[in-house]
Formats: sequence, C-alpha cells, structure tokens
Amino acid sequence: MTAQTAPTPPVSARGTLVTAALITVVITISGSGLGLVRDVLLARYFGADGATDAFLVAWTVPETAFCLVVEGAMSLVMVPLFSRTLARQGSVRDLVAATLPRVVVVLVAGSAAVMLGAPLLVRVIAPGLADPALAVTCTRLTAVTVLGFGIAGYLSAALRAHQVFAVPATIHLAYNAGIVGLMWTLHGRIGVVSAAAGVALGSMLMALVQLPAYLRRVGLPHPRHWLRRATGPLGGPAGALALGAVAPVVVYTLGRQSQVYVERFLGSELPAGAISHLNYAQKLAQLPMLVALLVCTVTFPALARAVAAGDLPLARRRFAADLRVVTVLILLGSAYLFALAPAVVQTLLERGAFAAADTDAVAAIVRVYAVGLLGHAMVGVATRPYFAAGGSTWFPAVAVGAGVAVNAVAAALTVAHLGATGIAAANGLGITTAAVLLLAGLRRREVPVPLGETASTVARAAFAAGAAAGAGWLAGRLLEDLGSTVVSVAGGAVVLGTFAVAARLSGFDEIGTLVSQVGRRVRRAR
Repeated sequence: MTAQTAPTPPVSARGTLVTAALITVVITISGSGLGLVRDVLLARYFGADGATDAFLVAWTVPETAFCLVVEGAMSLVMVPLFSRTLARQGSVRDLVAATLPRVVVVLVAGSAAVMLGAPLLVRVIAPGLADPALAVTCTRLTAVTVLGFGIAGYLSAALRAHQVFAVPATIHLAYNAGIVGLMWTLHGRIGVVSAAAGVALGSMLMALVQLPAYLRRVGLPHPRHWLRRATGPLGGPAGALALGAVAPVVVYTLGRQSQVYVERFLGSELPAGAISHLNYAQKLAQLPMLVALLVCTVTFPALARAVAAGDLPLARRRFAADLRVVTVLILLGSAYLFALAPAVVQTLLERGAFAAADTDAVAAIVRVYAVGLLGHAMVGVATRPYFAAGGSTWFPAVAVGAGVAVNAVAAALTVAHLGATGIAAANGLGITTAAVLLLAGLRRREVPVPLGETASTVARAAFAAGAAAGAGWLAGRLLEDLGSTVVSVAGGAVVLGTFAVAARLSGFDEIGTLVSQVGRRVRRAR
C-alpha cells in the first residue's frame, strides 16, 4: 500500500510548535534554575568530600532511571505510539488500558530490585568509595525514582502526543522542589541523606503535577477495560511495547548512561571529592544542552507524525532545522563556559563548604566538558529519526556502545596522569564518536542527513564559537578585578556579541534568524 502523504503544515501549525517550544523552554529554564539552586545548596552545605561522593554514587540510580524511562523508553517508544494511535483511532484510552498496568508492574519490580541490591550496586559502581555504607543508605532512598520517573515519563509522553507541552515541562520544577525543600529543612539533622530523600520525594511530585492535565486531556479507560486489556494479549499498536521494540531503546539508553558509570568507577579511586568535582562540572555544562534539546522534545511528535504519514520531505526539513538550532545553541554555550568557567563556578558555587580549591578543580573540568558538549547534543538529536517510525532498530545502541568503548579505554589510559580532567576528556571523545556514527548511519534511513552540509554548518558555527571564546576570555582577564559576577555577566555579553558577528561574517546567521522568530511570536502574542 502506498503511504499517504500528509500535507505541509500550515503557518498556524508551525507557529503552534514555535509557541510550544518557547513556553516549554521558559518553564524548563525555571526548573533548571531551581536545579542550579539545588547544586548551590549541595555545594554550600556539603562541599566536595567523601560524603558527597557517596550521595552522587547513589544519584547514579535516578540519573539512569531518568534517561531510561523519561528520555528513553517513554519518549522514544511511547510518543510515536501515542501519536500513531491518536491519528488512527482518535483516542488512546484502550492503549492506556493495555500498557499502563504492565508498565507499573515493571517499575515497581525495578524499584524493589534496586533497594535489595543496593550494597552490590555500590560495590560495582564505585569500588574505591570512602563511605560505602552511606552510599547504600542513599541508594535505597533513590530507588523510589524508578517508579516515580517511570510514571512521570508515561504521563509526559501521552500529554506531548496530545500537543500539551507546558505541563510535562514542569517535571523539572517539581523534582528540584522536592530536593531543595528537604535539603533546606533537614541538612542539619541527617546530612547528605536529606538530598537522597529529596530525590525520592521529587520523583513522586513529577508524576503528581501532571496528573490533573492527564485526566483532563487523556482520561482513564473504563474499569472493565483495565482488566480485559491489561490481562489480554498485547497486540495491535500496544505491541510496540514488546521486547523487540523496547530492548533497543533500553540498551541505547544504558549505553549513554554508561559514561557516568565510567566516571564514578574511575573517580572512586581518585582522592575524595573527585566524583563531586566531576558532578558539579557536568551539571553546569549541561545547562546549554538542556535548552537546545528541549526544542527537539517539542518537535519530536511532529517528526514522528510526518514519518508515520509518509511525508519524508517534511520530516527531513524538521530534522535539518533541529540540527541547525542545536548547533547554534550548544556552541554558543560551549564558548561561554570555556572562556569564563572560573568566574561562573566562583559566582555560583564558591561559598560555605565549597572552597577556592574546589572552584579551580571544577572550572578546569567544565572547560573540558564544554568541548564535548556538541557531541552530546548531536547524539540526542540524531537518535530521534531512528525511533520516529517505531519498530526495532539497534543501530543507535551499537553506535553508543562504540562510543562507550572509546570513552572507557581513553579514560583508563589518562586517569593516572590527568585525574578527573582525563576522565572528562575521554567522555567527550567517546560521545563525539557516537555522534559521528549516528549521523553517518542516517544516510540510509528515511530521514537522511547531508553530511557535507552538516559538516559545513558545524564548521562555520565552530569558527564563530572559537572567536567568541577568545573574546570572552580576553574580556574576563580585563575585568577580573571587578569580581566574578561582573565577569560572568559582562563576559557573557561579549561572547554573545562576538558569536553573532563572527557567524554573520562566515555566512551562518542562525542567531539573527532565531531572534527574528522569537520576536515575531512575542509580537503576535501581544
């Protein structure tokens, strides 16, 4: 049967996506701002020592769970599944009745397994940890996130398929509110365990904040349908949750998260505080990547619908636009962090138990992470076309596996000489390897990537980023006597202005295009 070609979306539909992206970015930046408060409090109350290392080993569980069930299976599998079911049947309630009970059973079993296996997990992840008993306690608390994140990811996927983006974006606010609230009130009584308890609470809040919108827009099946569909065979659209479709996503997601395991494993053999330094640097470096990938989160349902409808030209245009936007935002953020990392770290983190020596260590790692940010973002963008059509595809898992192998070997070879910065450099090398493989593999997919055009785009943006980083570094040196806050703000303005000018000179005026699009949406909203 010939695939039916969907019409090109009207201007209003494209405007809706832009508006949704803007709203989602604003809400998520608010959540990330609260996440920054979380990290500032963690640094202020506990600094970077053996206790924070123990908590961060336990935090590996929610980090893995979030990537696996929120960004992984629930996004890459359930968003296309919900979108196709809506297009064909107009409702997803039967699909919910068939899948949600099974999902909850798996999530409960996963949480229980982590709680029971916490001692073994700690020994495997960080064999050289100074305080493994504290890590076990924290791990048993964070095990709750397997259930909380899973339900939150399921609700988010359903809402996004229904073109509801603002509510799912609030999960970051809810999650960080739980952590900040318990750290603020209990840090003096139970120490860093308060952060682990806050992680557990935050994961439950992520699901609760979405529940009212889910009930309004999606609804629940009739009770009789729950039993019939949940105990019957998993056929029809729900068959996409079969092992053959979910397994590649799970392996791919665990492969991406394996880079954290490499860091924690090798970092546990370094002096106490090394794992904490890597974590603080990683959290700061992730901020520009979060904003960039949010654009793809909003456009992914549109990409999935275009592929399902057979409108491959629209899918290609959507993917090419995502690549350009992500390249601009990531390289701009990388230039800022590379040029001004010491001032940024000092402004945000250097207070309380976080000393000047910690600032120097974290800033050095931030600069290394900044170089590899584009690889991380490209992996996130390039993976989506593989899963947009549904079904089973193992290539993303293979590509990421190759990247993890490069990461592990490089880190093992450099950690003795370079310490934590060697681990960070190996992370960037590994993820860049995976990104190149994923982009090259798309040449044989429904949404091919013109590698020459992509390389030209990256090269011109990299030129602009290099010029911006140089100008920002020089501005930082000239202004350093005015304090880290002035350097962070004024230096950032220099980086942005230089990037825009250099991009324009190199024929890459995406900054101007983005500003124009945002300006038009704001004027229309008024």
